[in-house]
Amino acid sequence: MSAILHAGVPNSCNPSPDGRHYLGTTSVTVNGRTCQAWTSQSPHQHKNNKDHKFPENSVADAVNYCRNPDNEPVGLWCYTTDPKVRWEACDVPACGQ
Repeated sequence: MSAILHAGVPNSCNPSPDGRHYLGTTSVTVNGRTCQAWTSQSPHQHKNNKDHKFPENSVADAVNYCRNPDNEPVGLWCYTTDPKVRWEACDVPACGQ
């Protein structure tokens, strides 16, 4: 059974097309790469490290989960731990599908 968030939305699905409200724990990209922690600057340096950019209002609480802190049109994504691939989209089904 998946964990349930407020308002009865399971955290295993994406509640909005842009992914801005996703609080799930998916941490692997569409191509199976592990997501880099948002608090880390290795292997990829970035500026997406402000608490207010994450739905949990904490970059630390976002761990290495797929998020969309800069409102990318692709939706949910993350930096990868692969030094050769900076970032990739994540495949999280929309809620209700």
